[in-house]
Amino acid sequence: MLLTFKGGIHPPENKHITEELEFVDLAPPGICFVPLQQHIGAPSNPVVNIGDTVVQGQLIAGASGFVSANVHAPVSGRVIEIVAVPTVYQTQMCIAIEYDSEMDGHVIPDTTPDTDSMSAADIINAIREAGIVGLGGAAFPTAVKLSPPPEKKIDVLVVNGAECEPYLTVDDVLMRTYPNELIEGIRVTLKALGLNRAVIGIEDNKSGAVAAMRSALSEVNPDVTIEVIPLKTKYPQGAEKQLIYSTLRRVVPSRGLPMDVGVIVQNIGTIYSIYEALYRGKPLYERFVTVSGAMIKRPGNYRIKIGTPLSDVAEQCGGLKGDPAKIVIGGPMCGISVHTMEMPVVKGTSGILFLSEDEVSLEDFSPCIRCGKCVRKCPVGLVPCDIGNAVENGKIEQTENLNPYDCIMCGSCTYVCPSNRPLSHFIKIAQQRLKKR
Repeated sequence: MLLTFKGGIHPPENKHITEELEFVDLAPPGICFVPLQQHIGAPSNPVVNIGDTVVQGQLIAGASGFVSANVHAPVSGRVIEIVAVPTVYQTQMCIAIEYDSEMDGHVIPDTTPDTDSMSAADIINAIREAGIVGLGGAAFPTAVKLSPPPEKKIDVLVVNGAECEPYLTVDDVLMRTYPNELIEGIRVTLKALGLNRAVIGIEDNKSGAVAAMRSALSEVNPDVTIEVIPLKTKYPQGAEKQLIYSTLRRVVPSRGLPMDVGVIVQNIGTIYSIYEALYRGKPLYERFVTVSGAMIKRPGNYRIKIGTPLSDVAEQCGGLKGDPAKIVIGGPMCGISVHTMEMPVVKGTSGILFLSEDEVSLEDFSPCIRCGKCVRKCPVGLVPCDIGNAVENGKIEQTENLNPYDCIMCGSCTYVCPSNRPLSHFIKIAQQRLKKR
């Protein structure tokens, strides 16, 4: 019997569009707009000036605190301006680099670092220097996540290969394409944490990924325990708390963190970036992205430079078939609908969806009919309808005892609501207004 959690939903997967398509490198855009903040925490500080020449992989902005992240040049060229640009994190200051093809190259060393001789602190520092953040969407600085407080006793690393969001297939293709590299990335991450056990949770609709990762495990040193655990395909299987329960049967407490139950979770894409940083000396200046939806002519899985505008992505993917009903950064459940094609790809961009009217709901919402579907499907046991009604009626104080902060913003309640009520949005409003109080 496949492992899973209580609640959850089964939206149309729509993964067939890209799941069999191998990675393709998109060409660098004419100008990369690289945000100074594309991570949780403080924005980074520029270390280059307008007019400077930079080389691909060069540090262009340094972390401004413990919870921050370095930013590196995705292309070689010249810094032409530092300008405010709309991003998924609202309008941010960006370093604009004009690409110069004659300068192609990077500062990645040709020699492979000796990871066996590196200490845990050395590994974490290398990850920090490479500017790695969580690539599952949250973009929390990875070096910070791998440095839990000493009172938190971590005993297992959970690797998130669930990729439960509809349309997205980039993690699936990553596991089938680079399984050996991922195993090495897991091993070096275990060393950074001082652990010898990891579990990899993969939904059972990715049988090829399960087989590839298990095959790669046959060559692992026996003093490290790494297990692949097939999980029931159900959304939001890839949410941290649900993944931890499904793989380990541990319950993260209300408003708690995975480290409270001895767990660190890392997305499979983050693990690959750790591998590239430690075994190739490569900073995080590009990432794999699923480009999909009915309105894009050539959907696929692409390696894209950070800072590439969505308009460049669409053009290199054959262009659009017409005006999309929505453009979504990320997946359709947890992603963000954006209003401009000039937004740049950032470190947390796992998907870009150009959706037709048939793929989205554009209807207005109506009053709650008290059917209870949102309650039955909520994976964290909330009563979304009551929170939504309280917010709609301006009674924010009533939401305080309904635990809105436990919401993981998966959107399951909104998806199943027959009245088309934006329940996740209401819960976010409750969180924001309670925080202000």
